[in-house]
Parts: sequence; C-alpha cells; structure tokens
Amino acid sequence: MATVSFTQMKQGTKEDYQLLHQYEAPFHSKTAQRLIAELKRQGQDSLDGYPISRLEHSLQSATRAWRDNANDDWIVAALLHDIGDGLAPQNHDRVAAEIIRPFVSEEVTWVIEHHGAFQMIYYAHHLDGWNPNERDKCRNHVYYQSAVDFCERWDQNSFDPHYENQTLAFFEPFLERVFARKAYAPQTIKAGIMSGLPPASATAGETVTTKQEQGE
Repeated sequence: MATVSFTQMKQGTKEDYQLLHQYEAPFHSKTAQRLIAELKRQGQDSLDGYPISRLEHSLQSATRAWRDNANDDWIVAALLHDIGDGLAPQNHDRVAAEIIRPFVSEEVTWVIEHHGAFQMIYYAHHLDGWNPNERDKCRNHVYYQSAVDFCERWDQNSFDPHYENQTLAFFEPFLERVFARKAYAPQTIKAGIMSGLPPASATAGETVTTKQEQGE
C-alpha cells in the first residue's frame, strides 16, 4: 500500500494529501463496523454492579426506541448513548454526542450530550454533594423535554435482565444507514427544530420529580 513521503505534516506534498484523501472514504465507510466492535467489547467489559452489561443496556434502550416506532436517529442514539463509558466514563455523554453529531438531528445530539445530567434526577439524591436537579440548568432549552422523555422512556428503565431486547445484529443495518449519510447535511441536522420522541407504544411512567420540584 502506498504511503505519504513526509514525517512532518508541513512537509507534505499535494500528491501526499491527494493520496490520503483517496483512503478517507473507505475508512469512513467502516465507522459503523468499528462502533459495533466497541459495543461487543462492552458486552465483556463494563461497570460491575448492574444486573446486565453495558451492551445489554444499550440493546434494551434501542429496542424500546424501536418498539415506539422511533426513527433511525433516535434508535442509533439509544444504541450508542453509553458508547463512551469504557474510554471516557467521566464525560461519556459528550463522547457519544460527538460520534453521532454529524449524522443525526441537532435535537438528538443535544439529548445524548446532556443525558448524563438528566439521569441524575433518578439517583443523585442518594449521594452526598450531588444535585438531582442538575437538569434544571437546561429547563428553558428547546430540547429539554425531549431529554426528559428519552431518559424516562428509554434509558433509566433499561436495566431489566428479563427484558426481551433485539440483538446487536438486528441493529447493524440502522448503524450502517445513519453513518453512511453525508456529514452535517442541513436536511439531517435540522437545526433548532424540536420534534420530540414518538408517542409511547405502551403506557409510560410519569416523569420523576424531586421534592424540590414539587415545592415541598
């Protein structure tokens, strides 16, 4: 395989960079496959203490989205929302958001980028010094309710070892379709447009609130 002539980028020639450009498209086309490999790894190496692996949690989340007739954006986001857990556990939500940002709507990306803070409503009151109402900082944001709904319907409830989720192989075509899109296409990003989640296919639980939110 041909390689460039330089050892420092500033020494590169036009031919060097044209060569690299030729290799970009085939490499980009394998992004979905690399993500699938990372999801598989999460089936073997994930945070202890939960009744299911991170892979199973992600599959369960994506299956719930699929059963609610969500579009490809939401299904892929649900599948990948915790993809950063292994390499960036302190900011996994932002890592996942950056992976999907060029290929899904701005609304979906924003929800994934902030889902870590929104999830705190369910558990932070059990930990000293943690703020369960961290999501209140985003209360006036156009995508706030979408993040509330994502966490309530597809994330916080997806740790059930008895739930019958779809397999990773089932979701591979969804990943392939989304990551084959032209990056940052305006018709995909839909900046500033709030569509919300699709209606739930079954009765959804009420949004969790804290005593502070209830005014108690």
